[in-house]
Amino acid sequence: MAAASVVPVAYQQGLVPAAPDWLNKGDNAWQMISAALVGMQGMPGLVILYAGLVKKKWALNSAFMALYAFAAVMPCWVLWGYKMSFGHELLPFWGKAGLAVSQDYLIPQALLPSTHYKNITAAIQPLYPTATMVFFQYAFAAVYFASSSDEYQGLDGLCGYVVHLASGTAGFTAAYWVGPRLKEDREEFPPNNLLLALTGAGILWMGWTGFNGGDPFAANVDSSLAVLNTHICAATSLLVWTCWDVIFFKKPSTIGAIQGMITGLVCITPGAGLVQGWAALVMGILSGSIPWYTMMCLSRQVPLLQQVDDTLGVFHTHAVAGTLGGALTGLFAHPDLSSMFLAVPNSKGAFYHGRGGVLFLKQLVGAMFIIGWNVLVTSIILLVIKVVIPLRMTEEELRVGDNAAHGEEAYALAGKGQREQSTEYSMKQNDAEKSTEYSMKQYGAEVEEP
Repeated sequence: MAAASVVPVAYQQGLVPAAPDWLNKGDNAWQMISAALVGMQGMPGLVILYAGLVKKKWALNSAFMALYAFAAVMPCWVLWGYKMSFGHELLPFWGKAGLAVSQDYLIPQALLPSTHYKNITAAIQPLYPTATMVFFQYAFAAVYFASSSDEYQGLDGLCGYVVHLASGTAGFTAAYWVGPRLKEDREEFPPNNLLLALTGAGILWMGWTGFNGGDPFAANVDSSLAVLNTHICAATSLLVWTCWDVIFFKKPSTIGAIQGMITGLVCITPGAGLVQGWAALVMGILSGSIPWYTMMCLSRQVPLLQQVDDTLGVFHTHAVAGTLGGALTGLFAHPDLSSMFLAVPNSKGAFYHGRGGVLFLKQLVGAMFIIGWNVLVTSIILLVIKVVIPLRMTEEELRVGDNAAHGEEAYALAGKGQREQSTEYSMKQNDAEKSTEYSMKQYGAEVEEP
């Protein structure tokens, strides 16, 4: 007599909620994988990208800031951030904060309120638990310090506006308030390790598969199209940017290729699952051209762009490319693809005639709102911080870099693998110790004898 099949307790319906009727294991698995890919964009992608692109004396600090920020977002996210983004409205443009840590909240089926219309559809009630959605959206928040929620009736299918345009605007605004680097650093700021930067850029590119492929919230046809369009646009943009470098500077630039890759990824994000493949190619050509022009030409002509020390060009790679991507989505969003993704009926780009031009205008209005909101809020936050602590290090600390900030250095290159020491800085700190008890020990390192 054959033994009766035994069903594990975790999968016995009605006993425990490990596999409820509404759970789609394929969607859940894809969403968790997508979240992991997005998370890898920040850790280790951005960590090693930034570490390689900056001057040697700032390699460690740049990497550490990306690492620390990735960790710091998590408690903020589960204690109040997630519900502020995806919960109930407290005030216009301000969500009601709340905890997202109890099993009663995390185990039930995820539900995302629609900000377009007061209805809930399958497109925003995915077939997996809230815990999966909290983790997925945390990865976005940790990488880009932005939550994924729309406040206007345009199309931002994959968060290109509220992530990239917002982060680009906020970063540029922060650079304005913090002030420029030292004069010698602005005049000469060579990357310390381009091979490391290329490695980080590669992780960032491949991680974008989860960034855009996970935002349809299901392992469906739209997610497949979003992934393909993402890589079409990124590859095209990288090649076009490189071509412009060769035409005008006679040599292909590694840093330029990285910038072109990023602008392509940012540009396609609002419409990755909403446009056809040929449109992704066009978007790649434009994202490799327009941000190139603003970075290499316009930034040397506009006084504000000259005044603000945008070290890594975030204004061009995120703000300009993000605005471009949103506008092009308003042109090329296909009506059939739009209806597959969003609960906004009859949405289509201006290219498809009819009322498509209205969507294009909404995209521009949405961009202007996000720019204005981020300039205002970022300025308020930084001015409040300035009351408590300085926004920048002292001139002396800026000359030293990592050793002043952490008492550590990224590379042991002096002598037989010993740390490089700033003799001038150490001597001044020894003098200061005698009168103010302020020494290198404050940075976690001892002053060595010469």
